[in-house]
Amino acid sequence: MSLFSLWWEALPSLLVGLLEALKLTVFSVGLGFLLGWILAFLRMYGGTVAARVSGAYIEFVRGTPLLVQLFIVYYGLPELGLVFSPFAAALTAMALNTAAYQAEYFRAALSSISQGQVLAALALGLSRFQMLRDVLFPQALRLVLPAWSNEVVYMLKSSSLAFIVGVMEITGRANLLAARRFRYFELYLLVAVLYLIVVFGASSALAAVERRLRLPGLGTEPARPRMA
Repeated sequence: MSLFSLWWEALPSLLVGLLEALKLTVFSVGLGFLLGWILAFLRMYGGTVAARVSGAYIEFVRGTPLLVQLFIVYYGLPELGLVFSPFAAALTAMALNTAAYQAEYFRAALSSISQGQVLAALALGLSRFQMLRDVLFPQALRLVLPAWSNEVVYMLKSSSLAFIVGVMEITGRANLLAARRFRYFELYLLVAVLYLIVVFGASSALAAVERRLRLPGLGTEPARPRMA
């Protein structure tokens, strides 16, 4: 069987797996976005105890591999009575992982905003929640977009780890097809091509959003994103 015939035959199954990887990425990054903002606000404005707890969580997650976290969720938590399906375990581990990184991006963005704006907002009678929602959040969101965009791409590629716990995303499906056909190089090459296309499309779309939302003179987010 020629290379392109093999690719054509494998493509439908791999596209189903790619959709599964995209679902994992979208849901985990979305959950991580919400949790990341909570962690960032707690670390900066939540008081000593909240700041230490959120800081300890962030350092633990950033200091351990995603694969180990995935094993803890899928294999370790059932010993405590928390049983997850493969997809739920992968989603949980990925969301908790990206939340810690996003929290640091958001914290750096919040720190770069002049404290004079905070004092002015409070002086005008805004509550702390209103100040965070109406003054800090819109500016920080624009500042954090470059690092956050990199995080989306990183999590998309990290979704390939999910097949280790039984999620049949694109890498898992390619592994099954390769074992049946004994054409590992050709099938994994197709997986690489599909990832490249999706990553390029996502990066281009996020770059367009970044240009759209950028404000002249606002600057860029100071935190360095993790290497993808």
